[in-house]
Amino acid sequence: MPAPHPPSEPIDSGLLDVGGGHAVHWEVHGAPGGLPAVVVHGGPGAPARGMHRLLDPATWRCVVLHQRNCGLSTPSAADPATDLSGNTTAALVTDMEAVRAHLGIDRWLVFGASWGTTLGLAYAEAHPERVSAMVLLAVGTTGEREVTWITRDMGRIWPEAWARFRDGVPEADRDGDLATAYARLLASPDAAVREEAARNWCAWEDVHVSLDPAWQPNPRFEDPVFRLEFARLVTHYWSNRAFLPDGQLLRDAGRLAGIPGVLVTGRFDVSGPPDIAWHLHRAWPGSELIIEEGGGHGTGQGAVLDDAFTRLAGVVGVANRSGPSGISQTR
Repeated sequence: MPAPHPPSEPIDSGLLDVGGGHAVHWEVHGAPGGLPAVVVHGGPGAPARGMHRLLDPATWRCVVLHQRNCGLSTPSAADPATDLSGNTTAALVTDMEAVRAHLGIDRWLVFGASWGTTLGLAYAEAHPERVSAMVLLAVGTTGEREVTWITRDMGRIWPEAWARFRDGVPEADRDGDLATAYARLLASPDAAVREEAARNWCAWEDVHVSLDPAWQPNPRFEDPVFRLEFARLVTHYWSNRAFLPDGQLLRDAGRLAGIPGVLVTGRFDVSGPPDIAWHLHRAWPGSELIIEEGGGHGTGQGAVLDDAFTRLAGVVGVANRSGPSGISQTR
């Protein structure tokens, strides 16, 4: 993902106890008096740091959250003893609200990428009065069709890599829900079984995100601790279809009316095909859809995002003073 602004140290950070033995790490970057925004990272379990660099630190005060059981939040899903039963979309939405209240923010712009668009939508539909605007990159809703597409149907594009992915589960499970089969392997008491499952899952993740001929494997998957944390969380959410009734985020998109939203997707995004953003745009009154012709899964859209944040800064300033306001441009 492009990062046009230089790295920065947080101007504030902390670990917030959200109950049930969970503590959520948060940090703030940018201008102390800037327009508030929250970064909702992908995965689940992908790195939280870095996305805030897409927002101008002179304009925005960016809150970066590490979602439950990953990053600097505790306990970590990389510990096989960590119980994930308390980690659900509803719980993550509650965590976001707890951090917002803790920091004394009235409304904030929600910026989500990949899985973060699912969580960002769930949060905004539950708390529309707390959202001044939204920017969603590589849009997904983690529904039945999308999970099946990534875990099974994309084998039509990468048949050899998908066959290795499928063959990573017991033969009896290969015709069923592969996310669930991998979640069982990742819960095995045998460390070798867990490590092999994490390797196989992350190898498939590393294949299906790009059609770019210049694609290179992501070095984050070389870390065995990250592999296990990431694979456990993704399979936990995908096997449970994000703990949401299928189609709910689209059905409830009308709750976002009046909130300006920019949906950015790449024409070459195989992991999150552009029709997902297109359907959401049609269901969300006043939203803007941008399909970047050369873009992939969160790649090739840096200039588009910079423009979106620049345009929304004025809207967010008005919203923070007088309530939600919308934009209607569509292209």
